[in-house]
Amino acid sequence: MTRNDTLYGFERYERAKAAFDDARYTDAARELEDFFTDLAAARTEHSSDTYADDPVGHGTAEAHLLLARAYFHSAQFARAESACREVLHEAPDDPYAHLLLGRTLQRAGRHDEARGPLRLAELLGDYTPPSGPGTDVADEGF
Repeated sequence: MTRNDTLYGFERYERAKAAFDDARYTDAARELEDFFTDLAAARTEHSSDTYADDPVGHGTAEAHLLLARAYFHSAQFARAESACREVLHEAPDDPYAHLLLGRTLQRAGRHDEARGPLRLAELLGDYTPPSGPGTDVADEGF
């Protein structure tokens, strides 16, 4: 286990959330990376197809979304994209994950690829595209 092996998943998530709220994005990402590393190891030890034997017993989309946001704010766009795709694998109807993926792709200079996720975010109700010529979408709220 890593440096936080005595903390339970929820406590580790709360620590990461507090770091994110304090704009310590790399600390938040590191906390969550350690958590996911430990979780993968625990799941390997308890390999089973049922949630009853899963060390978490539920999905991790919320934690992956926080990780994606931390990566986004620290300009780690490849990692943010990967974390967004993890969220969307588990929760394909999450409009914010689509929005964050689209904004990540935009900031990485991949504007054509960003159109799909941004359109899905709009259809799912979490994004209104800018109107008028030259209107940019702010990064606020991420």
